[in-house]
Amino acid sequence: MTTHRSAFDAAELRAQFTDAGINTKCIASIWKYVLQNPGCEFDEIPDLPSSAYLLLHSKFKPLTSAIHSVLDSTDGVTTKLLIGLQAVIMTYDTRLGKYGGKPRLGGPRTTLCISSQVGCKMGCRFCATGTMGFKNNLTSGEIVEQLVHASRLTSIRNVVFMGMGEPLNNYTALVDAIRVMTGSPFQLSPKRITVSTVGIIHAINKLHSDLPGLNLAVSLHAPVQEIRCQIMPSARAFPLEKLMTALQTYQNNSRQKIFIEYIMLDGMNDEEQHAHQLGKLLETFQVVVNLIPFNPIGSSSQFRTSSDQRVSEFQKVLRGTYNIRTTIRKQMGQDISGACGQLVVNLPDKGTRENTSLLTDIEDLRI
Repeated sequence: MTTHRSAFDAAELRAQFTDAGINTKCIASIWKYVLQNPGCEFDEIPDLPSSAYLLLHSKFKPLTSAIHSVLDSTDGVTTKLLIGLQAVIMTYDTRLGKYGGKPRLGGPRTTLCISSQVGCKMGCRFCATGTMGFKNNLTSGEIVEQLVHASRLTSIRNVVFMGMGEPLNNYTALVDAIRVMTGSPFQLSPKRITVSTVGIIHAINKLHSDLPGLNLAVSLHAPVQEIRCQIMPSARAFPLEKLMTALQTYQNNSRQKIFIEYIMLDGMNDEEQHAHQLGKLLETFQVVVNLIPFNPIGSSSQFRTSSDQRVSEFQKVLRGTYNIRTTIRKQMGQDISGACGQLVVNLPDKGTRENTSLLTDIEDLRI
């Protein structure tokens, strides 16, 4: 049986059109029509060459996924899409935040949290996704389709690759997907796209040249290698010293801030000595540190959430002693299993995949 690919699998679609002698300039118009017309068929797209219709029907589908349900959190700003893939929409009103002691200007902005894999190989012990192991990579089209579905519900301003999976372990599909997102019809600025990684060094080394202007976030979570290996088994393959060297090179080339994600685990990595160790590790970098309150992933969780006071004290050390901009992540979507680290496939036999949300708003961290 022939498996039809998503029309948003850019590399495959371009290759097929080129081999068939079809002008690839019409691809953007195909994407635009599919985006604007839910449930459409290829025959409905106007002004394509006759050979394009035949090829599209034989090898592609307008979409390979559909929304199964839409869950709205009681927080009023988080929506989880249960689809054949994984995505979470978060709306954040900038007027709720402060900068320089004053309320920010602006209004509601919407961020889409996207998954790049089903499951994850990294096995982070504080993350629900890590408990399910790795299932498969998403294609570039499956990644883009998350943006297609979300864009039909609301206008998406920012995209963060912080859902299920390690984006840099699906590097080719990631790069292809982001190139689609920054082109027509989506036209997202690279500055509004953030890729989060546990620190895949060889991929970080080529990320800037492949996707210039992108935001990089690093799931650091510990200031020393020993603790990092305890909570992130994959860290053994990416020693902290080598990771920091790669990040320094990345920053020298990109001239951009790097976002550091740091989950707060009671008694594990949240003490004052850890704050000083982290400050010394990062003092030569231009970074924004985002402290993440831990979301329990069930009664069997081996970790506890740090107290609000402990998180605040940790932040004060980084800000006051090391002058490092440090934010505390606002938690959203916990009631719909849409908060950071709660993403896991609970019903594999029925194909339902649950999802995660993160962040306050990435734009507020960039200033």
